[in-house]
Amino acid sequence: MRPPDDVLADLLAGWLPRQRWFAGKDRAIGEISIGTATELHPGPAGAQDGPELHHVIVAVRQGDGWDHYQLLLGVRHEMPDRLRYGEIGGFTAEHPDGGADHPVSAHVYDAVYDAELTRVLLDGMAAESAIGPLRFRRTPGTEVETELESVPGSAEQSNTSLIFGDVYICKLFRRLAPGANPDLEVNLALSRAGCAHVPAVCGWIDLDPSAAPALTSGLTEGETGAGEPTTLAMMSQYLRSGTDGWDMAITSVRDWFAYAPTVCDRQAPTDEDAAAAGGDFAAEAERLGAATATVHRDLAAAFGVTEMPAGHVREMAAGMHRQLEEVCRSVPALSEHETAIREAFDELARLRTPLTFQRVHGDYHLGQVMRTDTGWIVLDFEGEPARTPGERRAVAHPLRDVAGMLRSFEYAARYLIADQSLPTDTALSLETRAHAWAARNRDAFCRGYAAAGGLDPAEHAVLVRAFEFDKAVYEIRYEARNRPSWLPVPLRSLAHLAG
Repeated sequence: MRPPDDVLADLLAGWLPRQRWFAGKDRAIGEISIGTATELHPGPAGAQDGPELHHVIVAVRQGDGWDHYQLLLGVRHEMPDRLRYGEIGGFTAEHPDGGADHPVSAHVYDAVYDAELTRVLLDGMAAESAIGPLRFRRTPGTEVETELESVPGSAEQSNTSLIFGDVYICKLFRRLAPGANPDLEVNLALSRAGCAHVPAVCGWIDLDPSAAPALTSGLTEGETGAGEPTTLAMMSQYLRSGTDGWDMAITSVRDWFAYAPTVCDRQAPTDEDAAAAGGDFAAEAERLGAATATVHRDLAAAFGVTEMPAGHVREMAAGMHRQLEEVCRSVPALSEHETAIREAFDELARLRTPLTFQRVHGDYHLGQVMRTDTGWIVLDFEGEPARTPGERRAVAHPLRDVAGMLRSFEYAARYLIADQSLPTDTALSLETRAHAWAARNRDAFCRGYAAAGGLDPAEHAVLVRAFEFDKAVYEIRYEARNRPSWLPVPLRSLAHLAG
């Protein structure tokens, strides 16, 4: 008993734009249609208010484009307070005994908050079930524990993670793209290669390609995703001793800002300054650089490398110019730095030496890594969420990941001063401190990356600078569409990068 399609579409029209993972917050919704709808749990037999679980894929039109989103919908006649946070809305349903002549009220809600229902996912993977078009998979040689309760993860991300006990973390890919998700593809390959810097994959869920033709409409045979199962979820080992890299960095920045203002006029802190401030992150940044180089080496071994001629580099620079033009139109504040950015892209286009490309992370930043007892672990290999499926699975230069992490240090340094209401003197003082913190940790990361066998970023400054600018432009587009309140963070850091 789920809402009729038209009723559900009306409810979702108001609910979807409020979700962190919804990718179109800057555009009006033109139409919502229900694609696949699969009952995963019918509710206890004979129970008048037994919760039901439905898996639904909805298509959302904004402008001329369509996006597809995955939902886990719970349905109850009585809504307990503990689930109110996830409520989508109420509707009128047929009474289970009286039919249409005796309607009753019911509630539909986001079932990721209902541990009573999410256990169905564990049961499915343990049994390798097939329910309608959904296929539940288990990694060969792995046993899945089923008697675990889940809680949704609290991290800022474009998907939803469910943490089952302290054993598994299951990521539901909210915005769907046809074919295998790069996160699953890469993690399985690195796990088989024995990479020590990724968590073990325990299971996953995919969608039979014949069940959702809208996901693959317009794709031709051989094109990325055509005729392949679509990845819906991936479950991995939960890193119970792990600390989020972003959280560690923000703690370090907070300590640095609280330190006595003796370094405000200097561009870089000394080791003595950092030690006095407490919470210095540079040693961890250097270890993270070394771990990144190891992952890149393992990715090259697992997927191979490709030598790209100078002509491809010019095409890559042209693509960067096109993205810049598009974002300048939608975010006029970026135009202030347009000249410096174009010069960096033109300098890249003038390179005449071939470059070696390979599979990379694709969306590398401090929120994608965790520090555990055994070292740094790299997560979320699905690429930048605003890119097309083909772009997210394409080979790239490994220094693109390096540039992404360098941008993340800039983000962390300025996150705490994103509030534009600060007094001018205070804002300038903290900006100087932010620049100093970012510079120290950028240098440490690059040092660790080069020492562990990666290309020395200092010897490839043209590449790194162009990749950083391209990443910054992408960030500005992403924040404008998804988190407008964060937009000042990448814009503010561009002043130093352009200089």
